[in-house]
Amino acid sequence: MSRWAEDPRARQAANWLAGLAAFYWVLERLWPAPAGVLLKGTVIGGLYSMIALGIALVYRANRIINFAQGDLGGAPAALAILLIVSKGWPYPLAIGTGLAAGLALGVVIEFVVIRRFAKAPRLILTVVTLGLSSVLAVAEIGLPSAFHVTIPPQNFPSPFNFSFAFHKVQFQGNDVLAMLALPVVIGALAWFLNRTNMGVAVRACSESADRASLLGVPVKRVNMVVWAVASLLATVALILRAGVVGLPLGSALGLSVLLRTLAAAAIGRMDRMPTIVVASILFGIVEQSVVWHTGSSDIVDLVSFLVIMGALIAQRTHLASRAEEAALSTWTALREVRPTPPELSGLAEVVWVQRGLGAIIGMVAVALPFVIGEARTDLAVTLIVFMIVALSILVLTGWAGQISLGQFAFVGVGMTVGAWMTLHWHIDIVANLVISGLVGAVVAVVIGVPALRIRGLFLAVATLGFTFACSSYFLNYTHFGWVPTQNERLERLPVFGRVVIDTETRYFFFCLAVLLVCTLAVRGLRRSRIGRVLIAVRENERGVQAYGVNVIAAKLTAFAISGFLAAMAGVLLVHLQFALYPGSVDPVSSLKAFEMAVIGGLGSIPGVFAGAIYVQGLSWFRSSFPSALRPLIELLGSGVGLIVILMFLPGGVGSVIYKVRDRLLRRLADNKGIIVPSLVADAAEPTAVGQDEVVAAMAGASDKETAGVGP
Repeated sequence: MSRWAEDPRARQAANWLAGLAAFYWVLERLWPAPAGVLLKGTVIGGLYSMIALGIALVYRANRIINFAQGDLGGAPAALAILLIVSKGWPYPLAIGTGLAAGLALGVVIEFVVIRRFAKAPRLILTVVTLGLSSVLAVAEIGLPSAFHVTIPPQNFPSPFNFSFAFHKVQFQGNDVLAMLALPVVIGALAWFLNRTNMGVAVRACSESADRASLLGVPVKRVNMVVWAVASLLATVALILRAGVVGLPLGSALGLSVLLRTLAAAAIGRMDRMPTIVVASILFGIVEQSVVWHTGSSDIVDLVSFLVIMGALIAQRTHLASRAEEAALSTWTALREVRPTPPELSGLAEVVWVQRGLGAIIGMVAVALPFVIGEARTDLAVTLIVFMIVALSILVLTGWAGQISLGQFAFVGVGMTVGAWMTLHWHIDIVANLVISGLVGAVVAVVIGVPALRIRGLFLAVATLGFTFACSSYFLNYTHFGWVPTQNERLERLPVFGRVVIDTETRYFFFCLAVLLVCTLAVRGLRRSRIGRVLIAVRENERGVQAYGVNVIAAKLTAFAISGFLAAMAGVLLVHLQFALYPGSVDPVSSLKAFEMAVIGGLGSIPGVFAGAIYVQGLSWFRSSFPSALRPLIELLGSGVGLIVILMFLPGGVGSVIYKVRDRLLRRLADNKGIIVPSLVADAAEPTAVGQDEVVAAMAGASDKETAGVGP
């Protein structure tokens, strides 16, 4: 007995059994379901595991979140189904063609797109996968037209003509096919990674691609194989899922399903295959049990969020390996925009150009509602709201390095609290902005406290889960009676009881004033010690901590400021709509906001504003076209357009502004005979991101009495 107790494998098996027993006990107490439902959940969870394993493989090869993982298999699966249903191809031939198409798609995407971003920050490549998802979704929608099919089939007839009932649940031949295929596919993947030379090379490259390259491993070929295998896994999963629950049109997987697969991969820390598979299956079981017991899927997102947070917090902290440290650093390796050199900032030419540009921007902003008309001024107000959200992302992600995909959850908090105070307290909108902002800051800190143990990718997954929980449960009036409904109309009360904002134009100018105040506040924050500390923590957390800086307080400060700004944006948005509509807190909006900030550039305020203008301008432009052409505009703008922009402008659209500025300043310095070392260095070679900020913050924190974040 003692020998078994000392065996680590025996202890691990005992821990697994105890964990599964505890899971079953909790499941039976909360959402009891017959064994047939549990079996159905096991099948669906097994399909989730294929997507999750593909996400983990891509992460190990590229250190990114692949948001297009499900869509990699969407078009090949749709092709296989169309060949079976529309063309009458034999089942093995059609499935084989779909699998071959999936393999080829992975190879093409790696060679054409991923390889072009080999040296780009991982944050940029992650956003590129969002663009890939849009491209693949449009391809999936357009594929049936190539077969002259008006209504595309979403499933296919089973190759096995039988069915059986198991504890109140009917299983068809396609369910049996999935049960047989799951262990074969997962076993084949394990054999490939552990028993083949290419699999060993994949594992070696995941530890350190540079070291593997020095040892003669063909890193580019290995990366191509990884994407091919990931695409093949997605294709198998989507083909099997089409037979079990159907293949939806458009995006191959909904965001809620993507959340579960991301969560399973994160729980397995992207490298523990058995943990990823088991976590995926348990998510499938919970999902089916909750739906069976409650008849609603709203609570599934809440459970997913709680499981994600609990599992990630419960994991033991460990010293990050070199590969993990390198991966984390590339997540935040975004070039900081330098201010105007002090040697030139006082010149009359520079001062007057800055004032002139400010005047032009101000005149354009003032004239905008009169140019576009009262009926379309709400679009301009929406742009202002997204600009404020972009500022919140700049503080949290651009400066503090905390990757958040849940910014619209804080917007939703501001919308809900702001609507409630207007309805019940009839409070002035300025006071409403402040109070709702404080509530958003508190909520952000509450989320930030457990998130202090989570870094990089895992924090991104957790915040995305929080958005789903807010959308489906926390901010849903069907679960909480205090949440206003869409039938309760809001009134725009006069500002300070004097200034009327009842029309769209007047409300636009009020929102413009709020944006100006937020911009000035964020600009001042960046120049303060708090801003320097946030940049320093992002660049070198351990080094800053060694100088006595309270890193925990710095991170929570970033969460609080970001939550405050996002909640204020929510107050403006809900008063624009005159009501709190269902679906206002949309996870898609959170991803769009994150995409918007990265497209513009997370290195400066004008950069994130440029991203907001691009994304919102694209939305307006698309809405002016007939519905039949809108997918094409979406493809060109947020799909191919996004990829092309980040391929040629890795610093974002805003980087163009500063490149032009630096070129003009360099010419001015040459004409004046002024030597500006920073401009010469920038022209020769890009400097490291924020090195002087780290030094400045450390120098400011050298006194132990100033270890806090405050000034």
